[in-house]
Amino acid sequence: MQRGRLRVTVTRRLPEAVETRMSELFDVVLRSDDLRMSREALVAAMQDSDVLVPTVTDRIDASMLAQAGERLKLIANYGAGFDHIDVQSARQRGILVSNTPGVVTEDTADMTLALMLAVTRRLPEGMAEMQAGRWQGWSPTSHLGGRLGGRRLGILGMGRIGQAVARRARAFGMQIHYHNRRRLRPDVEAGLEATWWESLDQMLARMDIVSVNAPHTPSTFHLLNARRLKLMKPTAVVVNTSRGEVIDENALTRMLRAGEIAGAGLDVFEHGHEINPRLRELPNVVLLPHMGSATIEGRIEMGEKVLINIKTYADGHRPPDLVVPSML
Repeated sequence: MQRGRLRVTVTRRLPEAVETRMSELFDVVLRSDDLRMSREALVAAMQDSDVLVPTVTDRIDASMLAQAGERLKLIANYGAGFDHIDVQSARQRGILVSNTPGVVTEDTADMTLALMLAVTRRLPEGMAEMQAGRWQGWSPTSHLGGRLGGRRLGILGMGRIGQAVARRARAFGMQIHYHNRRRLRPDVEAGLEATWWESLDQMLARMDIVSVNAPHTPSTFHLLNARRLKLMKPTAVVVNTSRGEVIDENALTRMLRAGEIAGAGLDVFEHGHEINPRLRELPNVVLLPHMGSATIEGRIEMGEKVLINIKTYADGHRPPDLVVPSML
């Protein structure tokens, strides 16, 4: 149980409604700009706060946590992913970690389908032609892409978002396949009309589109490595709205340049905002700046979950979205 108002430090600008409510509830330190904090600034914030509210852009490792001191008791992450936080080190130091699961599911699934359409229907090429004033009128053979209906979609990671992607893809007439650490319950699998592949290699070799919806963990780092990417058909498309580290980005870039994979739609990248420049040059690639959860509704709901986690902790209870060892 905490006495008095908790000292809460927020590392990035949040929606105004969320910042206003935080200011009403806590002794909150907000950002006047929206730039990432340096390691030194993050450590200083941890030393001076009861609660830190970081985002995916804040990498909090063991050495930083070792300098946090005794005051910090909760890291209330603004976002569902927590691979940027050394949760084990935090737990060893008595620091709880919470996240905001569920609220970005539908928004991210929407963006996944948008990327599938953008790549297969060559939307960026058409937009570029229009914006440059090069369009000479309709032609029966120009801008030919392919329809989604009838294609085999292989979903890598069938959690909340993967299942939401499957529901949308079914509406487009796609065939749903998936690889997951655990097979879905029979009733869930039947409801999605989804086929489970125990072997990821075998699934990849047969899919027309592969959607990455798995979190970044030690076991999923470069899960789509050069060897597995080479199993895919040359007509296949890769879409990633999850974590960039799941794909070997250099290998993917080489294969896209060589025509060994038909296209890619990427909202996340292996090295954050530092994108392979050769990837940006490719006409068969659609790149987005991590927009999967970028809706007003979703970002406010994320903030509301952060507030509930902090308020529940302040009242002496376990935060409802506590990250536990079984999730790592």
